[in-house]
Amino acid sequence: MIQSMTGYAVGNCTVGNATIHLELKSVNSRFLDLIFRAGEELRFLEMPLREALTARIQRGKLECRLNLASRFDSAAQEPALHGALIEQLAALQKAAREVLPDAAPLSVAEVLHWPGMLGDDSIDPTLLQAECLTLATGVIDEFSASRQREGAKLAMVILDSVARMRTLLERVAPLLPLALAEYQQRLATKLREAVAMLDEERIRQEVGIFAARIDVAEELARLAAHLDEVQRVVEKGGAVGKRLDFLMQELNREANTLASKSVSVEITGIALDLKLLIEQMREQVQNLE
Repeated sequence: MIQSMTGYAVGNCTVGNATIHLELKSVNSRFLDLIFRAGEELRFLEMPLREALTARIQRGKLECRLNLASRFDSAAQEPALHGALIEQLAALQKAAREVLPDAAPLSVAEVLHWPGMLGDDSIDPTLLQAECLTLATGVIDEFSASRQREGAKLAMVILDSVARMRTLLERVAPLLPLALAEYQQRLATKLREAVAMLDEERIRQEVGIFAARIDVAEELARLAAHLDEVQRVVEKGGAVGKRLDFLMQELNREANTLASKSVSVEITGIALDLKLLIEQMREQVQNLE
């Protein structure tokens, strides 16, 4: 399936007395632009997460937010002072004040915020990394699924435009003989009025030159071939954005040539309709990975 570059997913998991929060969101971009936002305590997880993301995502401006928040558990035992640690801290303070008698004593707030005073709430980095990568796998799966759903919708829009363009192309070919016949009649009338004794061979030569100039069979064939390729690429799936963007340029070039060779209001209108559909497809293609 093809994927849109627009996607979003979020997930959480619990590790010890903390909760890991991972959020992914992306918009379209020419290349993969990965923005990683995390606190310093989680910075060591950036490279493993980048590897996991780049293995699955090829294009888009992707923002990854990773947070670690303490979890309050009402069923858990109430915090208690670390007895041995507070005794050590008291002994250290006494020794320090013997040397520096004017030093201010520790405040209650300083004692309570002393590392480990209310219990060891640190998390083993190895465990933290393992849990985070497990969480990342699920969030990336959900993220890719959201991009695929959006991509499927865009694919339907593109294929619908392809079908409408095919219908327009089928209307062009029957119009060319009529346009040529009308031109031949107008040219013959003007030439006979200008030159009384002009032979029919000269008229046929002028009509032949005009017919060669307005021949759009090659443009119609190229347009049809490009539409076949667009449909093939969309149905094949995968990372198709750059390929389809190139095909939009080729379609637009042929539509411009068709418009420049137009000799009737009907063909000009069809060429303009083709250009409008191409532009609509281009807007959708720019959102595809």
